[in-house]
Amino acid sequence: MPSPVGTPAEPTVEAPPGRAARIRSEVTQFLVAGGLAYAVDVLVFNLGLSLGMGGVAAKIVSSIPATIVAYVGNRYWTYRHRDRTGVGREYTLFFVFSAIAAGIQASSVFVSHTLMGYESKLADNISANIVGMALGTLFRFWAFRTWVFKHKRPGVAPVVEGGMS
Repeated sequence: MPSPVGTPAEPTVEAPPGRAARIRSEVTQFLVAGGLAYAVDVLVFNLGLSLGMGGVAAKIVSSIPATIVAYVGNRYWTYRHRDRTGVGREYTLFFVFSAIAAGIQASSVFVSHTLMGYESKLADNISANIVGMALGTLFRFWAFRTWVFKHKRPGVAPVVEGGMS
């Protein structure tokens, strides 16, 4: 039955954010932290090209400072609510998965150069910083969520055997 006019309604309690909202928030934060790392990556990559490095070497070198920026952003912002399983473990796994993702990006440059014959700075930037970055980002998001920053597991209640003796 509706409440009479002038009578305060029952306060509504908002449900905690659902799984989709949490994932959307994680993705947004991951992309912002990654965006900063991406800016570092592109800057160092193009600096390497300007200094005469080849595209693959410049991509590998640029991945190192970008990975450090990404780790800090993800550990202390994106995944701050997740279990801390030790900086050494996290950092090692983060670098391993980031190295794999950097390999994905460098492979994009390799394919562009070797298989497709595109060797301009523009082609290097498209293959490394658009195609390779998109593929590497998908891989990183999955790997970091799954392996590096473990999700907190609620404690399991002990099993109590009941009954009369």
